Amino acid sequence: MSIIKSQIAVPNKRKLFVKSYGCQMNVYDAGRMADVLAPEGYDETNTPEDADLVILNTCHIRERASEKIFSELGKFRDMKLERQALGKETLIAVAGCVAQAEGKEIFRRQKAVDVVVGPQNYHRLPDLLQKARTSGRVIDAEFASEDKFDFLDRPSAEKTRSRGVTSFLTIQEGCDKFCTFCVVPYTRGAEISRSAAKIIAEAKDLASAGVRELTLLGQNVNAYHGQGLDGKIWPFERLAEEIAKIDGISRIRYSTSHPKDMTLGLMRAHRHNPALMPYLHLPVQSGSDKILAAMNRDHTRAHYFDIIDELREGRPDIALSSDFIVGFPGESDEDFADTLSLIEKIKFSAAYSFKYSPRPGTPAAKMNQQIPEVVMAERLSAVQALVEKQRHEFHHAALGHSFDVLFEKPGRKPGQVGGKSPFLHGVHVEGSLDLVGQIRSVEIVASSGTSLEGHLKETQT
Repeated sequence: MSIIKSQIAVPNKRKLFVKSYGCQMNVYDAGRMADVLAPEGYDETNTPEDADLVILNTCHIRERASEKIFSELGKFRDMKLERQALGKETLIAVAGCVAQAEGKEIFRRQKAVDVVVGPQNYHRLPDLLQKARTSGRVIDAEFASEDKFDFLDRPSAEKTRSRGVTSFLTIQEGCDKFCTFCVVPYTRGAEISRSAAKIIAEAKDLASAGVRELTLLGQNVNAYHGQGLDGKIWPFERLAEEIAKIDGISRIRYSTSHPKDMTLGLMRAHRHNPALMPYLHLPVQSGSDKILAAMNRDHTRAHYFDIIDELREGRPDIALSSDFIVGFPGESDEDFADTLSLIEKIKFSAAYSFKYSPRPGTPAAKMNQQIPEVVMAERLSAVQALVEKQRHEFHHAALGHSFDVLFEKPGRKPGQVGGKSPFLHGVHVEGSLDLVGQIRSVEIVASSGTSLEGHLKETQT
């Protein structure tokens, strides 16, 4: 479906406020929403009270996601009424995964919402907003992954706007894994990959706009299998190899990965492709084979250890982060002990950990042996305490070492500039904003436990 430009005269400037929740792909999508709405006269604002259009870009992964969205919508409803009393138009749209899963319920419970649009269809926003103005409230939450990719790949689409020296770039969407706790296959659809030619073209546009580090995104990003420049199907590591050749792109990261799709070729690419940063987020969820099977993760504890061993054989210094769910139905004390022992053995630089919460429509929501809240809370505290200890050790180990730091923005203190090491440490040095966009060698002299401070060395890249 093509975008239909509004036939109604639009003001020279309207204000757009987008609030995103959840994953990095939602951040990317939020930027694209701003891109597609710019020709309609919308400029972004950080102040919702000034906005002519408010978009909540939602995520269904976190606990009580829907209720948080309805609470937020109540606040924006009141703001909308105040603006209407002053004769100002305010439209409210709900986008993303909650919109996909609960579009009709959103309309039923919150009359102030004008547009509901699923994560695959945000490129239709100009048409949907026109319909909302002329015909009333509208829902467009059907899956249309290929349609969305057609929009992203279309030469006439709004050119990518640089948002700094780092940027996200979606290469894959959807999920075929069907983990029993997860709603993503139902809200994002089946796995689909963009063609390498279109991805590389967008990456070149970003590089020409000053981007030096790309984070490649997908629900299962390392499951990428898109048409390559040679007409053959390329795996993820082949795509990364080609992106690394782009002038200006110095660093490549990727998220989120699945252990099942960590091929030998990809693991070895971390040895041979210097643009692939030595940091990997690889969710394991549990250290218990029994729980992994109940989650339908399609990998075992031993398989996860094998992956880490192979990665560390080629990159002994690689930093690792992960996701953990505690209190999954049927998780015994022994199962939880397996999770703690996995964390102890691997040693993570960071991790996201959550108490299990049922998602309507998922198999796990119907499982017996749901774990009491008090037990889940105790287990979550234990996981977070252990990971926090490892995170502090990871930062402390950087003292006295030198890293190449890509500077991105002003630092946390006056006169400082901040950036990231290859291992995703936050690093601050004294210096001017002229450093932004440069990669400079920094000797680390202090650690706060959450970031590092250092001194610039002479080498410049």
